[in-house]
Amino acid sequence: MSVKTERIADMIQKELSYILQLEVRDSDIRFVTITDVHVTNDLSFAKVYVTVLREDKKDETLKALKEASGFLRTELAKRVDIRHIPELQFVYDESIDYGKHIENIIDRLHEKSDE
Repeated sequence: MSVKTERIADMIQKELSYILQLEVRDSDIRFVTITDVHVTNDLSFAKVYVTVLREDKKDETLKALKEASGFLRTELAKRVDIRHIPELQFVYDESIDYGKHIENIIDRLHEKSDE
């Protein structure tokens, strides 16, 4: 990503976090954490990586985010000073789960070496 797209991605992440935390009334969306945003070079699409507080509601939350994407884009347009707000695509961020998995493997290896 270029410096420009990185800067825009950071602005989108910050503003979306603010909007989700304070302005969205849907209880499925309130406890979402935006971990990263990747914007295409032409600024037409933004892939928004999210994690949820409750794993069992992951699918419901992603569906609610998809349904609210129009509202979120409208609110972003009010806050971010760019000509065209990218289309938002919400993706569950698997990296935290992967990190926990690796940590468990390391812990098991340490337990075996202590025996």
